[in-house]
This record gives sequence, C-alpha cells and structure tokens, in this order.
Amino acid sequence: MFNALVLEQHDKKTLANVTALDESALPDGNVTVNIDFSSLNYKDGLAITGKGKIVRQFPMVPGIDFAGTVADSQHPDYQPGDKVVLTGWGVGEGHWGGMAEKARVNGDWLVPLPDGLTEQQAMMVGTAGLTAMLCVQALIDGGVKPENGKVLVTGASGGVGSVAVTLLHALGYRVSAVTGRRETNQAWLEKLGAEEVLSRDVFSAPGRPLDKQQWAGAIDTVGSQMLANVLSQIQYGGTVAACGLAGGFDLPAP
Repeated sequence: MFNALVLEQHDKKTLANVTALDESALPDGNVTVNIDFSSLNYKDGLAITGKGKIVRQFPMVPGIDFAGTVADSQHPDYQPGDKVVLTGWGVGEGHWGGMAEKARVNGDWLVPLPDGLTEQQAMMVGTAGLTAMLCVQALIDGGVKPENGKVLVTGASGGVGSVAVTLLHALGYRVSAVTGRRETNQAWLEKLGAEEVLSRDVFSAPGRPLDKQQWAGAIDTVGSQMLANVLSQIQYGGTVAACGLAGGFDLPAP
C-alpha cells in the first residue's frame, strides 16, 4: 500500500483526497519508482483546485514532476536502486504523477539524477527551474549577449520568471522584470538581480505592431497580449523564449 493525493470529479467539481492505494492501482509503465520529492507547480494548483482544464481523465494523481529511487524496472536503462528524475510527458495530467509515494511510468520519460544533486535539491529546482534554464539557454543560443542590451522577463514573480531573473543576473545580463505585484515584489526582484521592475499594466493594453526597439531578448511566461507587445519591442535580430500561457492561448499581434 502507498499514499497518494487522488483527484476525482463529481458533479463537475474536482475533489482532492489523500488515499491509501494498492500498488496494483498504478497505471501501466515499465518502471516503478519510490518517490521522495515532487515540486508544487502552478499547473498542479490549477489541477487540484479544478480551476484549470489540466486533468484529462479521472481519477488522477497530480504532480508534474518527481525525484526518487527505482523500485522495479523492465527498462534496459534503469535498475532497482537508480536515482531518477521525471518532468513533463503529460504526467499529472494524463498519467498519474508525483504527488504520491509511488509512480509507475515509461522509462523513456526518466533521466538519471544528476551527479551532485540530491532528490530534494532536484525538486527545489523543479519543472519551473528547468524551464527557466531552458529559456536562458535559448537566449544564449539565439546570440543574445549581455552587451547587446537589456533582457525582459515577464511574469517575473512566478517560479519560472524569478529563476530566470536570478540566472540572467548571474550571467551578467541587465534584467528588466515585469510583475503584476510591483508594490510588494519590487524589492525582492531587485534582490534577485533585476535592474528595473516594471508594472504588468505597461504591457497589458494593445500596442503598436512595431514599437520602439527596447530589448535585446526576452523570456515570456504569460503569452497573449503581453507576448504580442514584447515581440513588437524586441531589437532587430533579438530572441524571445516564450514558455507560458497564463495570459491566454491567443497572440493578438497584427
């Protein structure tokens, strides 16, 4: 038996309960993992509260990532005792995820726990931290250098945004952070390394198709009108890493 946070839907309402389950209840997969840690992502919050259309089928165990130890494996790359990490692959949405003491998944979805990291540290970074790192790498790969000018980060108070601000500052970039809670978060974002903190309102209204070139690059975690305005202000040859849709799925750019 193992404990899991199980989501069920009744009368179109999502109910979440910690439930004791038999291992036979686990979904199909060729690797069973004893989970040590899972992060709490924004997407998990939407799934658990039922405020977002995240869960594709019920019952569901949320948790879009986890770190733990292989208990049983029919996959050639993993043996019992191996330390592993999983993030993505629809886990916590269409396949039972990390908010449980056990998981059974496709071994192709796993990666070995990196040397020098504990399971707890891996989940402290979590999916949000990994996403931020991939976005920063995308800017570097796109040729954005610190000497090219300022880099904009939207949704800077969130998990992805705050890590992105921290990483960019550590790499020598001049960071402009956008947040909807400027009054409460400005000092914190400046401590992380933001050179300036801008209000979300500046980017929320429809702008011009081609605005003044202001940013050498940008990491956008919001999407929709925010992304449209960011794109119109990017310097010629600049790079935008867009990774979030919190503001909507559309792109209202002329």
